[in-house]
Amino acid sequence: MRLISRNSAAGGLMSSHNLEISLRVNGEDVSARVEPRKTLVDFLREDLALTGTHVGCEHGVCGACMVRLDGEGVRGCLVFAVQCDGAEVETIEGLSDSGAIADLQNAFQARNALQCGFCTPGMLIGAQELLSRGGVPSRETIRAHISGNYCRCTGYQAIIDAIEQVAKQRAGAAR
Repeated sequence: MRLISRNSAAGGLMSSHNLEISLRVNGEDVSARVEPRKTLVDFLREDLALTGTHVGCEHGVCGACMVRLDGEGVRGCLVFAVQCDGAEVETIEGLSDSGAIADLQNAFQARNALQCGFCTPGMLIGAQELLSRGGVPSRETIRAHISGNYCRCTGYQAIIDAIEQVAKQRAGAAR
């Protein structure tokens, strides 16, 4: 179990108002004392050095901070770390290290569905969530599912192509 004794990796001091939380992050048990107002994305980035989850708009609009909380995609900027006490959190690092999204990562690269890479972790988590439902979603369904993840570089077409490609590959492998 990883124990975090400081408020942040930058060395912030703990106050008496910090709360103890215990959760599982990417399969690892973690206990920490955190400020009640610290967001999940800030906890992941600052306290656990899991920087694959990005901070974008900080209003839950852009999707850059998407993580999986107890199996569902959530915006890490809209969830306080203390709300995750007892929960299971998966970040892009955990999904990538497990190999669960290797086919999506390869398709994104092959289809040039990533350019600057800022939106990519959120897109991959959202795509994995959609594809975990099984079947081959329509292009319209894919578009609607990723509509809350902003990409300034690709124009979305390549992202939709990559997700569709993997959906078809997974459906073919399931037969």
